[in-house]
Amino acid sequence: MDAHSLQERPDDELVELARSAPSGDMRPFEILVQRHSSKILANCRYLTRAPNDADDLAQEVFVKAFFGLKRFEGRSKFSTWLQRIKINHCLNYNQKKHGKHMVDVEAPGMEIEAGLYHEALGEKNLESLDQRRRIEKVLDSMSDTLRIPLLLRDLDGLAYQEIADQLAIGLSAVKMRIKRAREEFRELYDRLGRGEPLDRERRA
Repeated sequence: MDAHSLQERPDDELVELARSAPSGDMRPFEILVQRHSSKILANCRYLTRAPNDADDLAQEVFVKAFFGLKRFEGRSKFSTWLQRIKINHCLNYNQKKHGKHMVDVEAPGMEIEAGLYHEALGEKNLESLDQRRRIEKVLDSMSDTLRIPLLLRDLDGLAYQEIADQLAIGLSAVKMRIKRAREEFRELYDRLGRGEPLDRERRA
């Protein structure tokens, strides 16, 4: 099977081909890596705030995925499964790096009214190099407590309950953190666009 025909295969077929490929034939999995590497790399960078380690983290995510292919049951899309591996890997990295969990800063049992929700950031803001640089600066200035739930929701597309499960915090806290994170992101993004310094203290 030539490389061109493999490139045209959807993810689920490439997964099956990678599983059944003879030893040493990495072509199907390599195409999966090429197809998803840019997003995994960017998200590793944003989730961990560690640009120097992002390449290694992304590579480790794909290594875990390769050796876990036999356990992938296909109940979700490959990209969704890969996303879960990436999130767990990056959160474990953050925990080891900082030696602590994120602190729940919200009042327990807080109810979120529909009117408090803000529009998601959306990936359209990642289109231009200038926008990406501004976004990176803003995200780097935000605390893990707000930045990570925002990324899991607006870049990875996780449901609120999934984020609560991933971060081991309450659903209401997740909703409030994301609401606050979007407000803070827009404030800092606009400030940077006006040429004002981001003097907000980073809270790890």
